[in-house]
Amino acid sequence: MTKTPDGRWDKSKLPSRHVTEGPSRAPHRSYYYAMGLGTREIAQPFVGVASCWNEAAPCNTALMRQAHAVSRGVKAAGATPREFCTITVTDGIAMGHEGMRSSLVSREVIADSVELTMRGHGYDALVGVAGCDKSLPGMMMAMLRLNVPSVFLYGGSIMPGRFQGRDVTVVDVFEGVGQHSAGKMALAELEALEKVACPGDGACGGQYTANTMACVSEAIGLALPLSAALTAPDLTRDAYAEASGEAVVRLIESQIRPRDICTLKAFENAAVIIGATGGSTNGALHLPAMANECGVHFTLRDVADIMRRTPYLADLKPGGRFVARDMGLAGGVPVLMKTLLEAGHLHGDCMTVTGKTLAQNLADVRWREDQEVIRPASNPLSPTGGVVGLWGSLAPDGAIVKVAGSAHRRHHGPARVFDGEQACFDAVERGDYLAGDVLVIRYEGPKGGPGMREMLSTTAALSGQGQGRGDSVALITDGRFSGGTRGLCVGHIGPEAQDGGPIALIEDGDMILIDADAGVINLEVDPAILAERRAKWTPHETAYGSGALWKFAKSVGPAHLGAVTHPGMAGERHVYADL
Repeated sequence: MTKTPDGRWDKSKLPSRHVTEGPSRAPHRSYYYAMGLGTREIAQPFVGVASCWNEAAPCNTALMRQAHAVSRGVKAAGATPREFCTITVTDGIAMGHEGMRSSLVSREVIADSVELTMRGHGYDALVGVAGCDKSLPGMMMAMLRLNVPSVFLYGGSIMPGRFQGRDVTVVDVFEGVGQHSAGKMALAELEALEKVACPGDGACGGQYTANTMACVSEAIGLALPLSAALTAPDLTRDAYAEASGEAVVRLIESQIRPRDICTLKAFENAAVIIGATGGSTNGALHLPAMANECGVHFTLRDVADIMRRTPYLADLKPGGRFVARDMGLAGGVPVLMKTLLEAGHLHGDCMTVTGKTLAQNLADVRWREDQEVIRPASNPLSPTGGVVGLWGSLAPDGAIVKVAGSAHRRHHGPARVFDGEQACFDAVERGDYLAGDVLVIRYEGPKGGPGMREMLSTTAALSGQGQGRGDSVALITDGRFSGGTRGLCVGHIGPEAQDGGPIALIEDGDMILIDADAGVINLEVDPAILAERRAKWTPHETAYGSGALWKFAKSVGPAHLGAVTHPGMAGERHVYADL
């Protein structure tokens, strides 16, 4: 019990007792009095309200407003909020240059910094508000690591821009760069597009990484139902923020914790949602990383197996027609989960932050015949999910490709090898490649980059509305791709080049087979020849001999296990929530 019979909070088993209870904590309490708290507020549970607010990008600019609303909900429910911020690295601005090396590293820093703030100040529960790609899994990783009662809140997607009578997103601008380099778009038109593509607050509007992980937050049970649906500028989002604050106080009372929610079945539900929405390949990196925090064995192989049997239902960009706002208007994740549950693709008995099971949350949700964004499970866009795992002689540890909306699913061609993204991007801009080529970008893995950069600048210039040549070539890398990438672009190839994986041994002209339907990626070179090359191979020397990127490279594990930097629950000696 966390309350006494007379309704007061019993803090004898809550972490905040270490900073608020007894005569020895008088100095600690003096700090709280200095900040305007009274005796009653100090006697209540302390709820950390962590946000990734900053002015780096529109993904994050609405988060402070929503964090304040969370605090109002916490107060209304009888607990004491303590707001703090952590970092974000925004991929849209980090993309295409050295800054992208910081992106995946920021996921670890976010989780670590939230953990340290919670530990250092003895907070009893956590509401995490996040808006940009790596901040969503980073915040949920912290929740699973600490295992205090927690609720996640997505800050919301951006409204689509309008250009030449159609909805556009930032990916259209990246592809516009490719069109301009191919002589298909005048500079003045590109400049006009860039000014209207992102009209205000919110994360990128397609089913890219932020919205993919927002859908995951609901499907895995850490976020309130429908909380991911509304766009960031919509002030009615604040009601979800307040409700999240109230919900976390109820979780303190009931002592329902993240590890009670995020079971193996819940991770399977999350993978189903990624597949059904044609979500970002980064989801296959983040789910294993989250699972590592709570002792659930869930790897790239598990994600891929589930997606292979999941119908692709949500007609979302970049492979489809609609943006995140449209999915919200169509009923959001609850409507999608309802049809998946009824078709037997989801586990309905998983606990959620509402204190009810997923099936109970969906009991009153009705299918919407007045929308065309989400297909019923009986009439999918395709019978298998929009993300596919690949294994073979080129990727013994696996690789991943997003096939949602793509007809180009098999490719057999000669390698064109680049050590690093910039060399490949320069070649693409020059048009210096041939139809049938397999562009190989290596030494961009977690260690070899370091940082496992995304390749959206290159893939957008190459494919889709860019140069329009994405159907004639394939691209493979030990790095990552943005959720906005389309075309036959294979990422997460493991082992990575820095670890001496087969990708490190490829030479120009080697034949490579990629078959997304069969789940195969093979390097067609005689093993004896590869053995000769391996004998001559030495690891790549990066430009980073100190600092955060050096530390990341020294500790990071392989991509198929989530590219994590610590043992997770397997190495635990205690759980913070029980201190």
